Amino acid sequence: MSKILTGNELLSGAAVYLDGHGRWIEELQSARVFGADEGGALEAAVGASKATGRIVSVETEDVEMRGGAIYPLRVRERIRAEGPSAPRVGRQHLAEDEHVSI
Repeated sequence: MSKILTGNELLSGAAVYLDGHGRWIEELQSARVFGADEGGALEAAVGASKATGRIVSVETEDVEMRGGAIYPLRVRERIRAEGPSAPRVGRQHLAEDEHVSI
């Protein structure tokens, strides 16, 4: 089964997805899709993402490709992808070298 990596941006709470270049993006359709044989790469990406502290609630999601598009199997992820639960307009983004003290 194919998987994507998803989480929430710390400052805004926006749903984000890991892309093929290791960046966190807001567009589900640009997310990296990990194949069933890429479990090691997926686990490494989860660990690296958690270590930054910039993305919270990091999770893997099962997906299928339907008509060339990424389709999350879990209803929760389809809701997060199709309609933002946190506004995407006027939000503050973390720059590469910024961090948040907790």
